[in-house]
Amino acid sequence: MLKSLYDYAVRNRLTFPPGYVSKKVKAYIVLLSEAEDFADVIIDDGKEIPAPDIGSLANGTDKSNVLLEKRSIVFPDGPSAKSAFFLAAMKDAAQWEPLLLPCIRAIENPALSAKIRALLDREKIKPGDRVSFQVDNKCILKSEAIIRWWADYRKQFLASGDSKPVRCLITGDLSVPLRTAGKVTGLRTVGGHSSGDAVVCFDKAAFESYDLKQAANAPVSEEAMNAVNVALTALLKKAPTLTGMKIVHWYDCDVAPKEDPIPLMIGGLAFQEDGDEEEEEEPEEAADMAAEKAQAAEQRFRVLVEAVQSGRSVTPLNAQYHILMLSGAGGRVMIRRYERGTYGELVEALNQWEEELRLTNSNETDGLPPRKLTARFSRLLKYQKNDRNVFQRIDKELSALGPAVLQAIINKDAPLPDSVAVRALNHIRSKMMASDKDDQRRDSLDPIAEQWLKVWLLRNRNKGGMILDKYNAEYYELPYCCGAMLAVYGAIQTAAMGEVNASVVDRYYGSAIQTPALVMGTLSHRAKNHLSNLSGEARRYYEKLLGELTAKIAGQHLPITLNLEQQSEFSLGYYQMIARLNKERIEARDAKKQAAEQMKEEA
Repeated sequence: MLKSLYDYAVRNRLTFPPGYVSKKVKAYIVLLSEAEDFADVIIDDGKEIPAPDIGSLANGTDKSNVLLEKRSIVFPDGPSAKSAFFLAAMKDAAQWEPLLLPCIRAIENPALSAKIRALLDREKIKPGDRVSFQVDNKCILKSEAIIRWWADYRKQFLASGDSKPVRCLITGDLSVPLRTAGKVTGLRTVGGHSSGDAVVCFDKAAFESYDLKQAANAPVSEEAMNAVNVALTALLKKAPTLTGMKIVHWYDCDVAPKEDPIPLMIGGLAFQEDGDEEEEEEPEEAADMAAEKAQAAEQRFRVLVEAVQSGRSVTPLNAQYHILMLSGAGGRVMIRRYERGTYGELVEALNQWEEELRLTNSNETDGLPPRKLTARFSRLLKYQKNDRNVFQRIDKELSALGPAVLQAIINKDAPLPDSVAVRALNHIRSKMMASDKDDQRRDSLDPIAEQWLKVWLLRNRNKGGMILDKYNAEYYELPYCCGAMLAVYGAIQTAAMGEVNASVVDRYYGSAIQTPALVMGTLSHRAKNHLSNLSGEARRYYEKLLGELTAKIAGQHLPITLNLEQQSEFSLGYYQMIARLNKERIEARDAKKQAAEQMKEEA
């Protein structure tokens, strides 16, 4: 993994000189060599620039970083050890680069220093904001002389009692190993430290072996570790957040964005980005726009799959992909899961996932549209109406489940954890209980939650060929038929009585899916009473449906309780029968309307 990150940094030219890291600069103090009393401040708005860094030695000691530091250190309100160290380093560097002499003068001259403080106050530069210098319109951090000075000056921080060269575990080259490795930034939103987190860390005795101290346990060269940290930091900047972790991915070759399947994973839409929100009910225009984007993304994925299957893909099928699922913990990078494989295998696995997700909509007129992965994960939470904290709940409640689900998505035929089915069923039941008579979607349950159940059954229970994307009249499993029969009972009541405050589905769904033997008889008796109130055509239609289902379960005893697999089948049977009934009702309505229009024209 580290070698792959190192190669990524080299291939993309991300590496900095040894001892440099990318840092944000809030403002520059502008000085002139020829005008000793001139000073100004330029706001840089937090842009990043490579700067010298002494690592953890700057934390809680009398040392500071050099050339670029907090305002409170560069221009302190009173004497401090860190400020003295910063000034001493500036004087040492001035022997290599005379451009620093005006900077030293600005710090030591009381009048000029007071003027600069006033300018910083005017621009609202806080004590914790980083500042540096520009002299004669030149940034001191970009000086070649400074780079040479820092390479020599920093040797004092790398001094070690044992400087014997050893093999670097990343590159395999002989080099003097680092005692302490640098940090990467970008994990703050997932438990990371604001100052960064260490990828390689041996600061505890429990991490030491064979009497080796600190990083001698896993020797890496400064150049190699710096490249790894830079690569990981760059990847984290564009990595999405999901279930409390950052999803970082890269390839061992250049892959065009249009051929990268990972951002299209799950429903043709990208992972949820930080700060991005998805509402359950969008305005009509926003919903149409989202649908168009989803369809376009799905089409791109179809083109990508066809290119791979036909051998027309530009990206080599044996190219390696790498996926890291990361979070922060106590100043260290926690690797939640690491996945790697070939590009061809990845596209094939994601294509299988898309195929297994296929499920009819609630009217059986089309398939369900692609959805963001966060929208799918929200269906593994207990339903809460108008939930405004859904993303926080996903991060908190699904942090342990997320890596296992992603592992199943990117590996063909990998099973889903059983907790996926448990949570999807809990979401469905909680949504049924929370629905009111004004909620027109209550009878369709939740199609995204049903997709979880469908994939879980296909992956974990080998139901291929039986569990389809729509109702399968040839599937004779008792729980599936019981779910379909409950849907018919609900439709019969609606046809006989119209909308009621609490239908038989509202009252009995929770018990029917767990203990069908205790309630299905009651529901059958009520359905007979409702059938007697229907007209001849409608009555014959529903009697035919019930006859078909009854014939399928004839001779079987209704189970007293249903296990997890059976409950999942029950739920799918109910949903798919609802979709079939809705489709047939719409077709019958359209047929009557067309016949009436035809008669009107003939008349």
